[in-house]
Amino acid sequence: MDEVLNKRQPDLVIVMENVEDPHNIGAVLRTADSVGVQEIYVINTLIGIHEFRKKRSSGSADKWLTIKHFYSVKECVEELKNKGLKIWATHLGANAQSLYSIDLTQPVALVFGRERGGLSDEMLSYCDGNFIIPQVGMIQSLNISVACAVSLYEAFRQREIAGKYSGNCQVNASERTKIMTEWTKQYHKEGSNVSNS
Repeated sequence: MDEVLNKRQPDLVIVMENVEDPHNIGAVLRTADSVGVQEIYVINTLIGIHEFRKKRSSGSADKWLTIKHFYSVKECVEELKNKGLKIWATHLGANAQSLYSIDLTQPVALVFGRERGGLSDEMLSYCDGNFIIPQVGMIQSLNISVACAVSLYEAFRQREIAGKYSGNCQVNASERTKIMTEWTKQYHKEGSNVSNS
């Protein structure tokens, strides 16, 4: 657990706005865990928190992540800005940049919208920029979980080169203690579930 926590990236956050498909939710959570993202921000203006929790099928990845729920875009954005994060939206706008031209070693929140309709106009109005994943096919569209995976692994690539996974924990001491306490509970719970089966 220490080794995993040492590689967590507190300044790389994923935001999902009204994503409803359980497979997409689960895939995003698994990918986030795999590259060291700890915090997932979930904006639910269409479905409630309990409905979201029922929908996520993440192969237990959610047990190791900090998932924060918001009922409004503004409330979520305020917290992101207070953390000093730039907010980048996956959106095919006029000023959209290639994913590969963005510096993802900087503190950043990557925002992904719902399966149909994408991000709300309100969320887009708060974003610092838009990015696209370059494509050469006819469809020019990726499933949200795939788009998130491509984006996160580009962040992973850049951050690994920059030495952000070198083992020097970037999570502050109080947050580290909180996460480790939660993980230890989950670990013991998992162990008791195995021994009881």
